[in-house]
Amino acid sequence: MMAFRLSIWIYSIFFMLICVFSRSTAKNRNTLMELSLQEHFSILQTGKTSLVYFSQDDIMVFPEELKKAAEPLHNYGISVAKVNCANEETSRYCGKENDLTKAYLFRALLFNEIKYINSLEDFENIENAMKGKTNIALIYVKAIGTPEHRAVMETAFVYGTTYQFVLTTETALLERIGRVENSDISGSLFFFHCKLVLDLTQKCQKTLLEQPLTVLNIHRFLKLMDAPLLTEITEDPEKVSTIHLQLGLPLIFILSQQNTYEADKKTAETVAWHLLGKAGVTLLLKDSTDLNIPTHTNVIFKRAKEGVPVDFFFLHDIDSIISLVENNAPIQNNEPVKEYEEDEIEALNLDVQDDQVVETVYRDRKRKLPLELIIELTEETFNSTIKSTSSSIVLFYANWEAVSLAFLQSYIDVAIKLKGTSNILFTRVNCGDWSNVCTKQNIIEYPVIKIYKEGEKPVIYTGMLETEYLLKFIRLNRISCPLKIMSIKEAEEYLNGELHKELTSYSSVSILGIFSSNMTKEKENFIEAGNSLKGYVITGFYSEEDALRLSKKYAVTLPALLLSRHKEGKIDSILLSNSDASDIVKIIKSASLEIFPEITVENLPIYLSLQKPLLILFRDGNLNHKDEKEMLSLVKQKHLETFIPCWLNLKTTPVGRGILKAYFKHLPPLPLLVLVDLHSRGQVSAFPLDQTINEKNVLLWLQKLESGLENHITTLPNEEWKPPLPAYNFLRRMDATNPFKEITGFPTQNSLRCAKTTDLQQHNKGH
Repeated sequence: MMAFRLSIWIYSIFFMLICVFSRSTAKNRNTLMELSLQEHFSILQTGKTSLVYFSQDDIMVFPEELKKAAEPLHNYGISVAKVNCANEETSRYCGKENDLTKAYLFRALLFNEIKYINSLEDFENIENAMKGKTNIALIYVKAIGTPEHRAVMETAFVYGTTYQFVLTTETALLERIGRVENSDISGSLFFFHCKLVLDLTQKCQKTLLEQPLTVLNIHRFLKLMDAPLLTEITEDPEKVSTIHLQLGLPLIFILSQQNTYEADKKTAETVAWHLLGKAGVTLLLKDSTDLNIPTHTNVIFKRAKEGVPVDFFFLHDIDSIISLVENNAPIQNNEPVKEYEEDEIEALNLDVQDDQVVETVYRDRKRKLPLELIIELTEETFNSTIKSTSSSIVLFYANWEAVSLAFLQSYIDVAIKLKGTSNILFTRVNCGDWSNVCTKQNIIEYPVIKIYKEGEKPVIYTGMLETEYLLKFIRLNRISCPLKIMSIKEAEEYLNGELHKELTSYSSVSILGIFSSNMTKEKENFIEAGNSLKGYVITGFYSEEDALRLSKKYAVTLPALLLSRHKEGKIDSILLSNSDASDIVKIIKSASLEIFPEITVENLPIYLSLQKPLLILFRDGNLNHKDEKEMLSLVKQKHLETFIPCWLNLKTTPVGRGILKAYFKHLPPLPLLVLVDLHSRGQVSAFPLDQTINEKNVLLWLQKLESGLENHITTLPNEEWKPPLPAYNFLRRMDATNPFKEITGFPTQNSLRCAKTTDLQQHNKGH
């Protein structure tokens, strides 16, 4: 209790000192404050920046200059004061007479993040110290406190531990560095690439930021500086997306063949250095792929705008490539530098990133992640680590990319949940530091998860970038797929969910293929299909001599599939007749769909691809037994075969609130049954709120809609729903790799169009 009272007393005194200082500052902006040593130290604790002169017996060498500086410095949050050393106890700031020409600046923040220099020699010392360690951002500003200076300080607060920031206000230093074309420039930034320089006699290469010094321009520039200088690909340039395209810059592809690879790579690196910050450069290995490229082409030019076809060129030298980029460069915004308020900073990336992702990363930027759970791999340790571990999970990410940083948290959460699990190793590769590793593993966009198992091909995770979905994928990947069932008893345990019971919560269905012992080809096709579905659904097969017993029990002719729905407690049988692996995959995917599913962000594209109107029951919580019974009755009596009956929980899928507001302009009372016809007329209809949701009323309502006796509440616009930038077309990425991408032959990304049937047909013809 005594200690508590003492603490209150101390804080009270401290607070009074601050108040006295604040009142004194407000009252005497034009005067030089006189403080005791104790008052000075108390002010330091508040975090305020102050310029203090320590005098001897009221002897001041430049009193007028300090008084004149008090008001303008106060406008920048810097207090000016003097302390009379003769009246105070000994302080290390109270020196000899030759110290009378000194004043001390006390700073609270960014002391280590930014170094202030006055000469080229100062910078060369920093440059030599940083070689082989980190890159340098050298910034020139006209004066402290300008909008350019504030932009630099705000950027350094975020990136101060990543780069060494160096600040100067000396124009002579700027001229010696190499910028003399504009003597009236308000700010400049040079990026010195010192991290890879190991020879102290070698100079660090530098790149100039050619746009005004704003937070957005600096942030964008640093992203480009951290991107790989040169990437190598073998795929179609139309499908490639890099950070340069995301940020609105073009991409140059320099074509190479095996016999000229070394020379082409050297040329590409030279071009990349010249165009750093202006365009991305990629080496396209033409020998290893079948691409439709004109015969004499050696350079391909891709613009950032989506839908614009690539251009093919035959250029004779490096200067021609550089001119191609500079002549096609987008017009830069040279408007006066805007000074942003703090609450505006988080919204600066809306044109290049998903705002919610950036907001999350910015908000959590100081949060310390337990990275010790994840082994960081380098170029030296990658291969040896993968080979020495039976199962390695590798996250390929970029530490400058917002989606990567956001997903890193989910990845760590999965590592925590699986901590202690045997024979599994969580690792990560920062492609910003180890671009060669990522290139060799064919990583061209971030983030990417790959699972490496001994003796197997790497498996790529293509699901949602979220903890539970990744956890499900990893757990299902730990079992052999498809499982080989050895007895009738084991087959029954498998179908009842007793075998690998811990995994039934991750897969709502289990698939069992049953074959007679002589059905070798059919069994091989099923095994191939099961491998392609690994991580998404549990599959197994039984091919012993007594397989006929199972076929008789479930009244199906061999070869066949038994589909066990654990949630519903029922087993369906499906005949396999002359089905290859791709046919089996389609059968499994179609059969795995629930008859009255809960719609989520993950499964919505799958159900949309069926090209049927959605009959959605919106609920503010879980589905109750009564509503479920009424809807299932309609389904089982085949009254809803032309629709996709489903329901959506607004608590677990809150985007549903936005959907309802878009339909009704407000949030209507729940539960509510809505019919959404996306694929033909775009009409949205709502079940009457004054009626009970039951089989009879729903049937009557649907009949009135069909006959035109019921009005629609809105019609959706006939337009495509496009991502803001090519790199954010996640549906296209799902189409490319997700085993559930097709159900009835329609790609997932096309199914989201709000278009008429004729438009959709034309689109598919073009596709």
